[in-house]
Amino acid sequence: MEAGRKSVDEIHSRPGSLDDKTVEALGELSKALETIHRVRGHLYSAHQLVGGADLTLDRVVKLLREAGHDQVADRVEHELLGRNVLPGRWTFQIVEEFDDGYYAVFQEIERYAREKLAGGRRHIYEAEMKQRRRTPGMPGHEATPEA
Repeated sequence: MEAGRKSVDEIHSRPGSLDDKTVEALGELSKALETIHRVRGHLYSAHQLVGGADLTLDRVVKLLREAGHDQVADRVEHELLGRNVLPGRWTFQIVEEFDDGYYAVFQEIERYAREKLAGGRRHIYEAEMKQRRRTPGMPGHEATPEA
């Protein structure tokens, strides 16, 4: 294995004669998937935030009624409370559609590419980068937890 192709351990090493472009492409695909994981997290955050805001509207309606503002309370209660955030959808439905559609396909294709091109190995690009950037023998620069 060439110096630039050394990995931190065997499970992150290139199988066979995997070329640099393929390793880079798999690294970029992994990076893109990591971004999609973050998107999913943001969708769940939005789901929880919208749900919390909707539940807060119960108190808003109560306070408006107690203050004698029934007309405003009626609008909040009938037009806003429980309203779909997108046509026909609450946020849980958006999250489910994302999970079952785009997210699932993205994960499947990333896994397929790794299995087809790299024997299923993950993070080859990053492992080689770690090996290049670390200082062997220096504390905090160990190749693996066991090293």
